[in-house]
Formats: sequence, C-alpha cells, structure tokens
Amino acid sequence: MNKEMIIDAHAHIFPDKIALKASEGISLFYEMPVVYDGKRDTLFEAGGNAGISHFVVQSVATAPEQVSSINHFIAEQVRRYPDKLTGLGTLHPHSSDIDRDFNELLSLELKGIKLHPDFQKFRIDDPEALAVYERAEGILPILIHSGDFRYDYSHPSRLERVLKTFPKLTVIAAHFGGWSEWPAAMKHLAETDVYVDTSSSLYEISPEKASEMIRLFGSEHVLFGTDFPMWDYADERKRFDRIDLDESARRRILYENAARVFSIVL
Repeated sequence: MNKEMIIDAHAHIFPDKIALKASEGISLFYEMPVVYDGKRDTLFEAGGNAGISHFVVQSVATAPEQVSSINHFIAEQVRRYPDKLTGLGTLHPHSSDIDRDFNELLSLELKGIKLHPDFQKFRIDDPEALAVYERAEGILPILIHSGDFRYDYSHPSRLERVLKTFPKLTVIAAHFGGWSEWPAAMKHLAETDVYVDTSSSLYEISPEKASEMIRLFGSEHVLFGTDFPMWDYADERKRFDRIDLDESARRRILYENAARVFSIVL
C-alpha cells in the first residue's frame, strides 16, 4: 500500500449539465455556501491537489423515479475511472419496487447504498426504510446521513433502533453520526457497531472534540470524508491534521477503513 494513499469516503458528484444547480440546491437546503460545482472533473482537480487518491462517489434520489438514472450515472463514472472512483448507489424507501431497484444496483456492481432521510423525507426507522435494510444486511454497506437539528427524520436515536434490529447491517453514519446533533450521536450510537465519517463536521467541532469522538467510536470505525462539493479540500485536510492521532489511527481513518468497508482494492 502506498503510505500516501487517502480515500475520501463521502463525495457527491452530478452530471455536468445539472451539477451547478444541484450544488446550489445543497447550499439552499443547509443555508451554507458550497465551495465547488459538483462536477467529476472538479472533484479530481480539487481533491488531487489536496492529496486525495481515491473517491467514494454518490448522489441521492429525492424521488423514486430518479433511482435508476442516478445509479447508471454513478456506475458509468466508475467504469470510466476505476482507479479513482468507487461508486455507491441510491435507493428510495418510497419506491413501488424496492426489489427491482436493489437488484439493478447490484447488477451495476456498485459498492454500497447512500440514503439521506432529510432529503428523501423518510424516518430512518420507517417500515419502508426497513425493507431497504433487510435487503442490504450482509450484502452492501449503507452510508446514511444522520442528524439535523431542524428535523426528526434522521435523529441518531432512530438509527440506534435500526442497528439493534439489524445487527449484521453495515452502516456508516455520516457527519460523526449526527450533523449538528453530535451529543445525541455520542449518546445513542457509541455502544453500537456503527461506522462514522468526518464529513461536514470538522468545520464546527474542535480538534479536541473530534479526538474524543474518535476514541468513543474507535479509530477502526471512522472514515475520512469531505462531503464534496461542500467544503474546501485544503481546509478539510488542515482540519483533520489538527486532530491528535497516532500514525496507525490516521492510516485507518484516511485509508484502511474505507478500503475495507467498500471493498476497495488499489
């Protein structure tokens, strides 16, 4: 393994013709500026300049009818750049045919599932969402947005119930387990087997708090992620580098954990 290898385990990309509009939509939803335009080539340039070697890319279907086209788009990007990209598919719990969507995602050889309860308007522990977890358990990991003080869809307590119901389900709870609700994430998820990523968190929490959360969840359960196109890559690297970690923990977070969870072989 190249000792400089770094995987961004949480990056969103969009087709060029809608990328800027999609990025602006994210900005409006979170009432925050977005740094980049969401295009694949921008990801490669900005991430590469910051020393990122590989990207786990995804997008979210805000309506069931978007699922297939998004998954084909992500799969095509991976097919064209297999050395740089690993793709996650999307599903929508309100789909009329989850089996069809799940089987197509598998056929496209995508390495996981991305869900965003707040965008997709479902509660993490809704019955319709449980149907997704039933199919994914033991087969594909799920990267799920967790936490938002404005909504109840993705509260960490709901994810805790899911993890207890599906003990063999591999879940990465984005944003250290609870964006803007980090105390709740620590309360409800610390005793579970969940993974978390660092995305959209280090701008807000201190290096000391990040170090505490890494110790709580375990460095073998933390993945480095940036939430491209949200944040400046150079800034995210600097924020991560301020966290007090030994070299083995850094390697796990920057590369090894993502490679294991998403079956990345480079």
